[in-house]
Amino acid sequence: MLDTLAFLRRVYERFNARDIDGVLACLHADVVWANGQDGGYVQGHDGVRRYWTRQWAMIDPHVEPVDFSVASEGEIVVAIRQTVRDPSGKLLADTKVGHVFRLEDGLIKRFDIRTTR
Repeated sequence: MLDTLAFLRRVYERFNARDIDGVLACLHADVVWANGQDGGYVQGHDGVRRYWTRQWAMIDPHVEPVDFSVASEGEIVVAIRQTVRDPSGKLLADTKVGHVFRLEDGLIKRFDIRTTR
């Protein structure tokens, strides 16, 4: 489990650094990734790359993992503090969300977003 937590922390570090290639290296080729802006999902490395490239042109999100847990279904749930700024630096959101990961062969196979209260 410690290896998995270290792996996910690296994913978040790469995301916050806008290292899309570093993030994609941690994703299964057939990854299913939640689209937090438009709803639904994007699929595969190309879909995730397009999604985040478009997002980063419009907003500047930063995600900080604050807690990790394992659900009974084998899902890893990460409590996140998410701050979002516009390109000028104006704060748009400062919220808590849940990120849910399923791994396969040591890579992220599925990513979902859960709202928290």
